[in-house]
Amino acid sequence: MDMFKRVVRQSKFRHVFGQAVKNDQCYDDIRVSRVTWDSAFCAVNPKFVAIIVEASGGGAFMVLPLHKSGRIDKAYPTVCGHTGPVLDIDWCPHNDQVIASGSEDCTVMVWQIPENGLVTSMSEPVVVLEGHSKRVGIVTWHPTARNVLLSAGCDNVVIIWNVGTGEAMITLEDMHPDIIFSVCWNRNGSLICTACKDKKIRVIDPRKEEIIAEKDKAHEGARPMRAIFLSDGKVFTTGFSRMSERQLGLWDPDNMEEPVSVHEMDTSNGVLLPFYDPDTNVVYLCGKGDSSIRYFEITDEAPFVHYLNTFTTKEPQRGMGYMPKRGLDVNKCEIARFYKLHERKCEPIIMTVPRKSDLFQDDLYPDTAGPEAPLEAEEWIEGKNGDPILISLKHGYIPGKNRDLKVVKKNILDNKMSKNTENTAPAVKTATSTPSIKSEAKLEEVLKEMKSLRELVSSQEKRIAKLEEQLSKMDI
Repeated sequence: MDMFKRVVRQSKFRHVFGQAVKNDQCYDDIRVSRVTWDSAFCAVNPKFVAIIVEASGGGAFMVLPLHKSGRIDKAYPTVCGHTGPVLDIDWCPHNDQVIASGSEDCTVMVWQIPENGLVTSMSEPVVVLEGHSKRVGIVTWHPTARNVLLSAGCDNVVIIWNVGTGEAMITLEDMHPDIIFSVCWNRNGSLICTACKDKKIRVIDPRKEEIIAEKDKAHEGARPMRAIFLSDGKVFTTGFSRMSERQLGLWDPDNMEEPVSVHEMDTSNGVLLPFYDPDTNVVYLCGKGDSSIRYFEITDEAPFVHYLNTFTTKEPQRGMGYMPKRGLDVNKCEIARFYKLHERKCEPIIMTVPRKSDLFQDDLYPDTAGPEAPLEAEEWIEGKNGDPILISLKHGYIPGKNRDLKVVKKNILDNKMSKNTENTAPAVKTATSTPSIKSEAKLEEVLKEMKSLRELVSSQEKRIAKLEEQLSKMDI
C-alpha cells in the first residue's frame, strides 16, 4: 500500500469518512444466508433493502422498507418462490418495486413488491425465466433499456431476457469455457465485461455476439476475479496474484496487452467486491469476510488509481448493499451509503465529505442517472443505444409513480392469425360480421350454463337442508 501514500494530492474526496449508524437504525435479527457464493447478498434502492436469508427447503429473500429498522420479527414475510437457495438479487434501475433473483433451482424470477412492502409472504413471481441448465449466480439489469435483464449461470452461459415478454433475446453460449465470476454492463448498456475462472477478462458486444477485447491472466491467482466498467469505458478489476496477494487493475479495452495500472494490496483471501460511483469516479472495495471498506479515486493522471482511505469496523462483513446516488441525503453531504450484512443483522454505513456549508454542494453531486429508461427492450435489441437520463439532486430525489410490470407472452397463434388476415384483406367486411354472430351464440351458451349451475346449487342446498333435518332427528 506504500505506493498509494507517497504523494499528497489535491482531491475533494481525500477526507471522506465512514460512519456506522446507531443501533436502532440497523435491521436486527435477520438470518443472513450461509450459502457459499461470492455475491453481495444484499440489494438496496431509495425505497427498500433486500437481503438473501436462510430458508429451510427452498430459497428466500427479505424485502424491508428502509424506515423499518430495529428488530425484525421472526414471522416477517419473505419472497419465497424459489425451490433452491437464492444466489443473487438486483433491483430494477427503472422501477423501485421490481426485483430480480437468480437461484440454485436454475431459474430467474422477477417480482413486483407492493408499494409499502410485503404484508404476506410472496411466492408468485410476475415472471419465471427458464433457460439455464445449472444454478444461476448472477442477475443484473440493463442500465438504460427497460425490461432488459442479464443472467449468468454455472452452465457458463449468459442470457439476456426481455422481461416484458418473458423471452430470451440473446444467448451467449460458447464464449466462456468455465464458471463466470462477474458480469457488468457499461454506462449505456452497449457492451458487457465478464471475469471468468479461466483467468480471462472479456469485453463483449452482446448484440453482435462478439468478443471485442480480452486479456488472459489479468490476475494470475486462482481465486475469483471481478471486473466492472468505469464510465469512461475502462475496465477495473480485482483479483489475486500468483502469491495470493489481492490485486486491483485498470485496463483499457482498446489495448488490453498491458494494464494501465496494477496494485498489490494485502494477503487476505476474501474476494473483493467493487462498488463504483460514476459521478465521482470513486471505487469502494468490500472484501467478503473483511471488516473494512477501502476506497480509491480513479483519475487520468498516474498512478490512475489513488488510494483515499479505509473505513474499518470490528465485525467482518457477510455481504454488502450499495445505495444508488438518488437515495442519498444530499443535505448531509453523504456521497455513498452501504448496507453491511453481519451474521444476524444489516448495518447501514454512511460515507460523508466534511463541508462547513449547509448549501447544496454541486461539485459533489453532478446530475446523476435517474429512474427513467431512455430505451425500450425492442429498441435496444434493434441496435439503438441510450445514455442514462440524468436528474439533479439539488432538492433531493422525489420518486415518481412506478408503473406496474406487465408481462405479455407472445402468442404464436397471434402471428399466424395476423398473416392470414393480411392475405384476405379485401374480404374484411364479410369476415367481421361473422364473429359477432359467433360471439352472440357463445354468450347464449355461457348464460345457459350459468342458469343450469344456479339450479344445481339451489337443488343441492335443498338436499343439504333435508339431510341436516334428518340428522337432527337422529341425534334426538
